[in-house]
Amino acid sequence: MTHDHDLVLRPTPAQTTAALNPPPGRIGGDLVVETLSGLGATTVFGLPGQHALGLFDALRRSSLRYIGLRVENNAGFAADAYGRITGEAAPLLLSTGPGALMSLAALQEAAAASAPVLAISSQIPTAGLGGGRHGYLHELPDQQASFRGVVKSVHTVRTQSQIPSAIAAAWQSALTAPHGPVWVEIPQDVLLAETLLPEVTAPDVMPEELVPRPELTALAAHLLSRAARPAIIAGGGVVRADASGKLRALAERIQAPVVTTFGGKGAFPWNHPLSLQSWMEDRHTTDLLEDADVLLVVGSGLGEMSSNYRTFKPRGRLIQIEADLGKLESNYPALGIHADARLALQALLETVEERTDAQAPERVREVLAKVSDRIDAQQLTLEQDLLASIRRALPRRSPSFWDMTILAYWAWSAFDPRHPNTMHSAQGAGGLGYALPAALGAAAADPTHPVLAISGDGGALYSIAELATAKQHDFNVTWLIIDDGGYGILREYMTDTFGEPTETGTEAGAGAGAGAGAESATELARPNYVALAESFGVPGARTTPESLEADLSKALSTPGPAVLVLPAVLRMFAPTHLG
Repeated sequence: MTHDHDLVLRPTPAQTTAALNPPPGRIGGDLVVETLSGLGATTVFGLPGQHALGLFDALRRSSLRYIGLRVENNAGFAADAYGRITGEAAPLLLSTGPGALMSLAALQEAAAASAPVLAISSQIPTAGLGGGRHGYLHELPDQQASFRGVVKSVHTVRTQSQIPSAIAAAWQSALTAPHGPVWVEIPQDVLLAETLLPEVTAPDVMPEELVPRPELTALAAHLLSRAARPAIIAGGGVVRADASGKLRALAERIQAPVVTTFGGKGAFPWNHPLSLQSWMEDRHTTDLLEDADVLLVVGSGLGEMSSNYRTFKPRGRLIQIEADLGKLESNYPALGIHADARLALQALLETVEERTDAQAPERVREVLAKVSDRIDAQQLTLEQDLLASIRRALPRRSPSFWDMTILAYWAWSAFDPRHPNTMHSAQGAGGLGYALPAALGAAAADPTHPVLAISGDGGALYSIAELATAKQHDFNVTWLIIDDGGYGILREYMTDTFGEPTETGTEAGAGAGAGAGAESATELARPNYVALAESFGVPGARTTPESLEADLSKALSTPGPAVLVLPAVLRMFAPTHLG
């Protein structure tokens, strides 16, 4: 009798020969790139550094495509976007100490947005590990401690034989729901030393499935089937699980209005009769959700922005499907179902009963009309016209990446993404500088569609160096910079909070000596962005609100990178959570 545990995978004669005669000239870095290739990686991002040279030398002997950026944080943003677009773990190669630490903000965003990033960093030589102060260049007493609170898992390698297993374990962690960034660090001497180990063959690694408990989905289906006024909040977990089709089927079966969070843009068709769109920061939307007798929350932790800044107070029964155990019932008591959104929605579809509700689309229309009336009363036509121009110019399947700027705040609520997994921003962690490097990562992932990046002039200065990357790889990325002479949203926040505006207008901060102290904190001396783009060899042009659609259409349809600069001072719509 043969038992499963008795089965042994025996090497073929060819594999035995290869193992006994590994190619000469290989080092520890080759084990890294061989493992990545075996796992299915095709593209890596990063920056070289003295301790990481073994990684980059090995890239020469591999088939992996390397995309080097100019700042580690930007390389992290590019890997983040690559992971979001492809659903694959995006390798990010970094050096020790300062190089590694420069990636922390990007990894925080990847963690908040559940983007699968496989960060692989060098370390000081093995002899220096353990917390002693040996005086190595880039030395940290405990480098991995800086990342442990940010990433999903941390893996430290001390010998060459540990490399394939550590990277494979990290890969599995990054791609198991909820997706997220992981950290692997390998000492310099381990990467540089010659290796006699055989070439790494394809590791057998599969992400673990997060299956819902059947008794919980049965109860959830029972509640939804008998609800009088069900509603659904769809978060980023629906997009990441590629479950938008199942969400639509469920909403139509139970006739439930659906609102998507800012991270869940595209999870539900924008113009569907049951679509409340993404007006999460509006009291009219909040009122409808509070009135639901059964509210299904899928792939969202109902955090600060998804709860209208904690003003949301549900009165009915709450069902929450969430892959991140830390987010499950962390803000509201619920029937918590710890599961991947796709698997949980499939389970509901198999058991939920169809219900009819002819009034549901009418309730949706009433809410959207009230939202429209509220916004229209604030006379913010410029901002709405800009979003409409961008939407008309941007091809349906083209992804867009938005920095933390006023127009992005508008887009979270008011922009129609038209397709799942095409609109992304840094609203997970909220750091500046995301748009351009993320757009470059998306262009690397899928060169068949032009990519749009949108930044304010403040955020643009965080990532301006990546115009060199865009030019070097001839990425089809158009970068729209909205220049209002400062940190526009912070200017509004300071005015709203303290009652005193900082310097405003296009002349504010125009010279290095303009303003002083707190009064100039939100105002910026900024360069001529058109001339700056052209200095990188990237076409640049100024545009206007009236010509934006035509200029943007032309840039997006022209191969290669381009920069458009729109001088404009924008305003946010009034919030509803303060009153």
